[in-house]
Amino acid sequence: MDLIPPSSSSTSAGSNNGQLSRYENQKRRDWNTFGQYLKNHRPPITLPRCNEAHVLEFLRYLDQFGKTKVHNQGCPFFGHPNPPAPCPCSLRQAWGSLDALIGRLRAAYEENGGPPESNPFGARAVRLYLREVRDSQAKARGISYEKKKRKRAPPTREMTSPPQLHHHHLHGESSFSGSFLTGLSMDDHHGGGDSGGCGSGERSFP
Repeated sequence: MDLIPPSSSSTSAGSNNGQLSRYENQKRRDWNTFGQYLKNHRPPITLPRCNEAHVLEFLRYLDQFGKTKVHNQGCPFFGHPNPPAPCPCSLRQAWGSLDALIGRLRAAYEENGGPPESNPFGARAVRLYLREVRDSQAKARGISYEKKKRKRAPPTREMTSPPQLHHHHLHGESSFSGSFLTGLSMDDHHGGGDSGGCGSGERSFP
C-alpha cells in the first residue's frame, strides 16, 4: 500500500490526537494534506469552490509519490505479476491506496461541513477514474482484483437408517469401523491433510 506524503500541518495534527483511532488519524492527515494542496494551487482554491476536477488533479499529483510499478504496454513485463528483472516503467499510486484515500476524504469532507449532495469525492467522474486506474493496473501488472468466492463445505451426511449389523457380526467385525472410514473420506474431501504417499482412500497412521 502506497503512502500519501503528509504535510507539516498534518503531521502535527496526527501527533496531537493519539487518543483517536488509526483510521481517524489517517483521515485527518489526508484532509490536511488535501487542504494544503488547495492552498498551494495556482491560483489557490477554496474548499467551497473545490469540484471533481480538482480531486482528479490531486490524484494525478500523488502519482509522483507512488511506489507501485505499473508497466507500459510496450514493456516486455506488461501483464507479468512477478517481473524477473527491473524496467524503466514509472511508479504510480496503487489503486487500493487511491480508493481508500477517496473514502477517507469523502467522509472528512462531510464531517467538516461540506454538503453531501455536492461532495466532490463522491462524484461520478472520480468513481470512473478509480475504475480506470484499477482496470489498467490489473492489465499492466497481471493482477486480478476480483474477490475470490469462498468454497462452501459440503453438507454433513446424516444416517437415515441404522447400520446393518448382522453381516459384521457374522465375521466378528465391529459396526463402528464402517462409520470411521466414512469420516476419513470426508476429511480427504475437505483437504484435511496429506495422504503421506498412500493410495487413494488409504492413510498411514502412527
